[in-house]
Amino acid sequence: MHRDYVQWWSPRLNRSMELLVFGHAGTPILAFPSSGGRFHEWEDFGMVEALAPQLNGGRNHLICVDSVDRESFYNDHVHPRVRILRHQQYEEYILKEVLPFIHNRTGHNFIIAAGASFGGYHALNFVCKHPWAFGKLIALSGAFDIRSFLDGYYDDDVYFSNPVDYLQGLTDEGTLHALRDTHVILTTGEHDPCRDAVEHMNELLYHKGVGPYVERANGFGHDWPWWTNQIQRHVG
Repeated sequence: MHRDYVQWWSPRLNRSMELLVFGHAGTPILAFPSSGGRFHEWEDFGMVEALAPQLNGGRNHLICVDSVDRESFYNDHVHPRVRILRHQQYEEYILKEVLPFIHNRTGHNFIIAAGASFGGYHALNFVCKHPWAFGKLIALSGAFDIRSFLDGYYDDDVYFSNPVDYLQGLTDEGTLHALRDTHVILTTGEHDPCRDAVEHMNELLYHKGVGPYVERANGFGHDWPWWTNQIQRHVG
């Protein structure tokens, strides 16, 4: 399998950022790590191996990005305002640096956004805010409400980074039309600690005319053995 380590200095984040690219052709998958995870997490926990048939067969590229969660939502040593601003810089990094890299690297405009746990938040948040940039979402056992990371702090930037809030107020028909054209997949497990969050997000999307496919796995459903199985089936 083709594997490429890529690094560049991000002017949006003012630091070096790393990512891994797997595969040689096909529809790109933008993969976000879980809570505080790194760009090599999908390789470490078997997600790359699970997608080996698609990657070796030229059906998909897999682009595994890093996170700055420990500098944003998980950084208890700074004011919540600083946390949300760091997250916004990360959004700019993905939109202005990573997406152009993917387009240039793969030649594809149809991108699948995917992530597990808090990576599911990142994937869903990007798709809901920028549906024109993506064709498909796979959010595995996602947690979508960021307010618990901000110690009660709330402003417009929090609102527009929190899909459980801004989706309720979303009325722009252009954005809604693009979101309705996106293939949305949400997964959870019978005893998944994020099950209520997934079910709530399903309701929010449904009320906006978005028809997500929700998979409810038997068992726990919030760990890598479930996610490797689910990603393999839902990339397709």
